[in-house]
Amino acid sequence: MGDPRHDRDGIPVGRLRRAAPLLGAAARGTGEAVISALRRRGGPAEHEAAWTRRAERYVELLGRSKGALMKAGQILSYVPFGAAVPPETRETFQAVMARLQADAPPMAPELAAEVLREELGAAPEELFAEFGPDPLAAASIGQVHAARLPDGRAVAVKIQYPGVAEAIRDDLRNAELLAVFFQLLRSAVPGLTRLDPKEIAREISARITEELDYRLEASNQQFFADAYRGHPFITVPDIIPELSARRVLTQQLAEGLRWEAAVRASQGLRDAWGEAIYRFALGSLRRLHAFNADPHPGNYLFRRDGSVAFLDFGCVKRYSPDQVAQMQDLVRAVLRQDADAVWQAFAGLGLFSAVGGPTPREILDWYTESFEILLGPQPFQVTPETAARIIGKEYSPAGPSGRVVRSLRVPGDYVFLSRIDLGLYSVLGELRATADWRAIQADLDEDAPPATPMGKADAAFWALRSELAAR
Repeated sequence: MGDPRHDRDGIPVGRLRRAAPLLGAAARGTGEAVISALRRRGGPAEHEAAWTRRAERYVELLGRSKGALMKAGQILSYVPFGAAVPPETRETFQAVMARLQADAPPMAPELAAEVLREELGAAPEELFAEFGPDPLAAASIGQVHAARLPDGRAVAVKIQYPGVAEAIRDDLRNAELLAVFFQLLRSAVPGLTRLDPKEIAREISARITEELDYRLEASNQQFFADAYRGHPFITVPDIIPELSARRVLTQQLAEGLRWEAAVRASQGLRDAWGEAIYRFALGSLRRLHAFNADPHPGNYLFRRDGSVAFLDFGCVKRYSPDQVAQMQDLVRAVLRQDADAVWQAFAGLGLFSAVGGPTPREILDWYTESFEILLGPQPFQVTPETAARIIGKEYSPAGPSGRVVRSLRVPGDYVFLSRIDLGLYSVLGELRATADWRAIQADLDEDAPPATPMGKADAAFWALRSELAAR
């Protein structure tokens, strides 16, 4: 008889069993061993092959764990490592870790079919004219299959792993495992300690729990699909509601290059993709008061016309108009280098105590470092080194702005804004995207006329939407 504390796909469930492979990893290659290995300086024996083997081991262990630990691995797969990995082996290490973005170990075809029967009441061959038994991609919570509807439409069917919901809930109740999760994140972002652990745990728990219900994801995705329908360079696939349920999500099939091909494309295409991603992230926050808080590269498909298809809306964060207005005021104040206004904005957002906290000049000096791509000479090329520098300065508790970093307390509502920094800067850096970022920011935040062809197309789209809405 199989172990009753494992699900049908072999995912261990129960707090002790979920923690065991990692709590024992001091001798087996994850948890603290991952951190010490990343930080260890190698001699001549630490050549590329050794780092490749190490990355292969992390991918296997983190991928098999699925759930929360795999999400930590996905973040490690695309954020800049700074000095954690030797420069001569960094590209190889990240290339292997990148498999966690969309190529985690899949579940067996018969298990996928069983979930479909349980959720939709019929076998794949009854629901679809065609159904690919092998997944297109497999990630932390589910995997995606290509299919075709009886009417001929091509669709993608995301199926949740059996037992992963219980496994993740165990993770989120498991203090030891969450400690390993944060250790993994801190290997890439050492200053993450500036975030209140209780706030982090509460916000992460809420967002990841939401991801377990594909009905909520379907609602989120359709919200963005409706908003961007017909957009010149942003595509969000429509949901097929009658073939979606709690553990199954069926959507229009989106096509395009995946990340590993995109980073090898021409500079012109990478620049266009970078601007599209930047405009989607910040434009959605400004116009829709919402953003997709899971901006890892596996959630994009890149097209030869410079457009981008955006996938996976399980983790969406929404804000009130007042909160968004406060964020915009903060950006404008930094760009004006108005220390008092920056201080007032931070105090208004509740990011530090107005009494005994950092001075206006300290706040401005610290936060200005995060605006390098806007304050530097334009057009500005974002590189992996730029991204590592921005992230390191913003999060580091040491250095000239250490007092500010140590004094900040980020409320739960703003925890996931950090993923814009991690995700957006990391993606732009790997694309080595070049643009007049200051001009783009001006037309998003200051009602300036669009200064790029994509900006003009974007403005025309939203103007037409407003005109149609007014009729």
